[in-house]
Amino acid sequence: MSITQDIPAIFLEKISPKGLEAIQKTKDFVHDYCLPADAIYLSQISNDPATRWTSTPPVMEKLKAKARELGLWNMFLSKHYPEGPGFTNLEYGLMARYLGRSYTAPEATNTAAPDTGNMELFAKYGTGYQKQKWLQPLLNGEIRSAFVMTEKGTSSSNALNICTSAKLNSKGNYVVNGHKWFASGAGDPRCSVWLVMCKTSDDSANPYRNHTVLVIDAKKAIASGKAKVVRPLHVIGYDDAPHGHCEIEFSDFEIPAEDMPHAVLAGVGRGFELIQSRLGPGRIHHCMRAIGAGEFALLRIAHRSNHRLIFGKPMNQRESFLTRYAQSRIDIERCLLLVLNAAHKIDISNAKAAQREIAMAKIETPRTIGAILDWGIQVFGAEGVSQDTELARMWANNRTLRIADGPDEAHLAQLARNEASRFGEVDKFFANFQAKRDRVGRL
Repeated sequence: MSITQDIPAIFLEKISPKGLEAIQKTKDFVHDYCLPADAIYLSQISNDPATRWTSTPPVMEKLKAKARELGLWNMFLSKHYPEGPGFTNLEYGLMARYLGRSYTAPEATNTAAPDTGNMELFAKYGTGYQKQKWLQPLLNGEIRSAFVMTEKGTSSSNALNICTSAKLNSKGNYVVNGHKWFASGAGDPRCSVWLVMCKTSDDSANPYRNHTVLVIDAKKAIASGKAKVVRPLHVIGYDDAPHGHCEIEFSDFEIPAEDMPHAVLAGVGRGFELIQSRLGPGRIHHCMRAIGAGEFALLRIAHRSNHRLIFGKPMNQRESFLTRYAQSRIDIERCLLLVLNAAHKIDISNAKAAQREIAMAKIETPRTIGAILDWGIQVFGAEGVSQDTELARMWANNRTLRIADGPDEAHLAQLARNEASRFGEVDKFFANFQAKRDRVGRL
């Protein structure tokens, strides 16, 4: 089926011919290569604790080679950046929709988090040296990265609470102390660079200028013995090896003198600005991949219903099943429109101007898709919670999105405050309502 039938009509004319071709290629690549490779990839992850975190499944490099051959590489890096292929956020969002159907597809196309957000930061703020040293190998898919922000025992959804310190010593080198965790990607043996959110000053008059993102050579840091990857954390039972979500401890880690000239990204005190820049498009990517997972779940559900008898009657003929399925399609379409509208708003303005639209999409999509995945598990019964379908893993991945990149409560609170700030306009609207009614009545 042509992808033009998958794209909401209101957005179809906004997609370039190049974009349409890439979206179709993405859909075909996911269906023809990535989905069949998912089980192979998972089977190739070592179960030996000694090698589980030191090797990567060989099938991935084969998928990456095929993706590059098809021109499906780094599609996330929007037309604002010369290093990217020139797609809009709207166009890439529609590609991410298909990428989200498969476990392997994002990495296969070099569009996996957290590398996407980190590459965008390097592209937007990086110096020539940082781009050569870190951005280019990331764009080539040669190394991986981690964004090290969340802290153990700290309410990290408010970045102002981040307290891992980076202080200049007598030699002029930053010394880092703190306890981070849920550093996604830090377990990967190819992870070579950490972007670490640190507190570099304590100016109460300028709280949004107290934090800095440091660019740290991960291999050097670990080799020093002063930065330790304590453990990979489990996420609802999954360790996501070899990628991992890791706990990292900094104990007087001193950035080497030769790295200090290139250790700060964008500038001292610009950490808050950088994380806001990073999170806007990233939330769109997460939401579109979640929609892809929800759509794949509906495919699984439909297939199950075609071959399942319930008291002698096919499931796909039972009214209760069909009405729930139809409602799920409506729910996904609602999320799709919310997310694509946010992506388009970023394209025609910027992430800050699209804050309201991004918040709505980020709040609504994971919880809606979560309900659909949960229903899918229920349709499959005991099999649904096992490793014999993708549904349990998809549900676990989706559940984290209600916390990652800002919990639902934070987004809802911010959206509510912004909406409430306009309540005064309501009084103005109704101030002369009766007078206007009387005037119209005399016409």
